[in-house]
Amino acid sequence: MIRIRTLAFLAVAALAAAPAFAQQTFDTQRVKLRADVVAGGLDHPWGLDFLPGGDAIVTERPGRMRLLSQGRLSEPLRGVPEVYAKGQGGLLDVLVPRDFDRTGTIFFTYAQPGDGGVGTAVASARLVGKPHLADLKVIFAMDNKARTNLQFGSRLVEAPDGTLFVTVGDQGKAARAQDPADAAGTVLHINRDGSIPADNPKKEGWLPQIWSIGHRNPEGAAWDPVTGALWTVEHGAQGGDEVNRPEAGKNYGWPVISFGKNYDGSKIGEGPKKQGMEQPLHYWDPSIAPGGMAVYEGAMFPEWKGDLLVAALKFQLVSRLDRDDKGRIGKEERLFEKAFGRIRDVNVAPDGSLWLLTDETDGAIVRISRAD
Repeated sequence: MIRIRTLAFLAVAALAAAPAFAQQTFDTQRVKLRADVVAGGLDHPWGLDFLPGGDAIVTERPGRMRLLSQGRLSEPLRGVPEVYAKGQGGLLDVLVPRDFDRTGTIFFTYAQPGDGGVGTAVASARLVGKPHLADLKVIFAMDNKARTNLQFGSRLVEAPDGTLFVTVGDQGKAARAQDPADAAGTVLHINRDGSIPADNPKKEGWLPQIWSIGHRNPEGAAWDPVTGALWTVEHGAQGGDEVNRPEAGKNYGWPVISFGKNYDGSKIGEGPKKQGMEQPLHYWDPSIAPGGMAVYEGAMFPEWKGDLLVAALKFQLVSRLDRDDKGRIGKEERLFEKAFGRIRDVNVAPDGSLWLLTDETDGAIVRISRAD
């Protein structure tokens, strides 16, 4: 197993080597924030997670995975499989499970090329040696691949029981999201070896891995300890970005219902509601183009406890959705608008700081801490 060196999250020395824009401060409704660039020079970073001891692992969409240790990025890790790195495809999310210290195993998603085109896949591998990836196993792959550059999802979330939730986009083919025999436009629920959890829906005609259907392109997901459930955020069309709490066997409507419109201004499906299809818990109009999401449970910002934090590409911000103690969404506060560029992901570090990824050719990891 790899020996993880300690990154002191609060050490100024670890940040001194970081390139890109200078330290900034931001006034918000409840707290004053400080932003520091931890690392730059990444090509469209997509996913990040924290390793025991303080290092982080980050993916770049063209197909590279790196470690961040003591403020410095490693060379790309060997052992990453071939990825389809065009359009919205590439190497996507990465997850460090809670038992990494014992197993050395990580999970990641990517756009996998194959017969008929490309589709979202989930793999596991062990992080070993200098380091590199070993014992690669593809634990899920879409069978009906398509010739597309669009809408792969895909976030990974570890549930409290150790099972995995995976979000999958509709690949730009909206009707596929209503076909329960098709993984496109769904939330999947699988065991770590790709087998089927006992609590998955047992519905005739459904792929056994599918948890819920009717999703357009969910690029954000998180386990919510407030409600004890998975929450997702997905791209709509115009004015239809949604926050959902997917439940087993339910249909979230795309493309039959939506609060958005097609890009030519025409109506989508049957309107915003239909019996038997679920309503979002929140939606944005105009759309913000949401990326990753997190539920804030850290110690650094007790003012935000339980709130949702959603990265946004279009308006280049983080949306903080205030929630009450029952998890109900209240007002929105928009943070860092146009300060860093397109924000792909938001993560809560072990010390409670926020780490953002910017979706740029010269992408950065930005650490947000208290300034007051």
